[in-house]
Amino acid sequence: MARNVRGEGRLDTGLVLVCVTLAVLALLSPRRTRDEVAAVLRATVLAPLVQLEAKASGVRAAIVARNDLLTTRGRAVADTLSLRAISDENATLRKLLGLSARLQDGFVPAEVLPPRGGDEFTINLTVGSAVGVQPFLPVVTADGLVGMVESVDQGSSSVIMWAHPDFRVSGMSADQNAFGIVQPHLASGPERWLLEMRGVPFRAKLDSGTLIVSSGLGATYPRGIPVGTVIGELNTPEKWARTYLVKPAVLPENIGPVLVLMPGRAQRGVNGVWTSVAAADSAARAVAAAGDSLARAAALDELAARRAAFDSLRADSLAAGDTIGGGLGARSPAPLPNRADSLKRDSLRRDSLARRSSAGRN
Repeated sequence: MARNVRGEGRLDTGLVLVCVTLAVLALLSPRRTRDEVAAVLRATVLAPLVQLEAKASGVRAAIVARNDLLTTRGRAVADTLSLRAISDENATLRKLLGLSARLQDGFVPAEVLPPRGGDEFTINLTVGSAVGVQPFLPVVTADGLVGMVESVDQGSSSVIMWAHPDFRVSGMSADQNAFGIVQPHLASGPERWLLEMRGVPFRAKLDSGTLIVSSGLGATYPRGIPVGTVIGELNTPEKWARTYLVKPAVLPENIGPVLVLMPGRAQRGVNGVWTSVAAADSAARAVAAAGDSLARAAALDELAARRAAFDSLRADSLAAGDTIGGGLGARSPAPLPNRADSLKRDSLRRDSLARRSSAGRN
């Protein structure tokens, strides 16, 4: 082992001496000779290394360009998302300002605090007893009902959302034809963010898309707050009542600034505040239901108009024909049978003339 180490050391020393010698000779040789030798070395011994260096430089440049492109795209996407978030926030604030203008008074605006863990169906607000907030007050947005104040301290309050297992609200359809109790769906997965409307009379049939609002029964939620829209009917063992699956009016990701309705405002009611929402919903469902009939009526009207126009044109043409015939009097053309007879006589005359001409030639 010691001999191998010594042998390798001697070889390395020899190579170093050779390299030093060649370097000294290269420095002492003329510039033209050095250039010629360098060109020969690059074309022969160093050619693979030069090609490898060129490829490495190209790969390095491509990687740098790719990183720059990805960075630019990422910055553009981030700017787009930021602009979209700002636009959504502005739209939410504008709708909330419109709601506050319709309410006029009797509410307290609040921001939602960041979640601190714990119950996912509970949110915290930036207002408390210092501004008059009390338990059991409804919390709303421009889209509808968020939940109810559960507990209050000096500067904040805790609100249970509509997805909380303890949430209940008496609901009815926008046309007031069906009443029931709206409560959480209590399912797993994404369906846990849905609602159920239970106890609807069996005779009351709700179509998909029907708007459900608070009925005002009880002392917590005033009448007319949008709760959600019907998705479909659920099969339950109850044969005397129906149960419907309801999509909430306020989705969790859309909960931002909210309004807490004060006791005086809740007692006075919110009639007319969300009337436009109910009216738009009922109008949309009416248009969707009557779409086919309207199309058929439009087609029939168009056909009747075309038929009336055709009849009027035909009547005008007949009247014009009668007027022309009366003005010409005796000069009017003869009936078709007389024309036919005259044509026959003319043809006979032509035949007789043709026979006479042929006889004269012969």
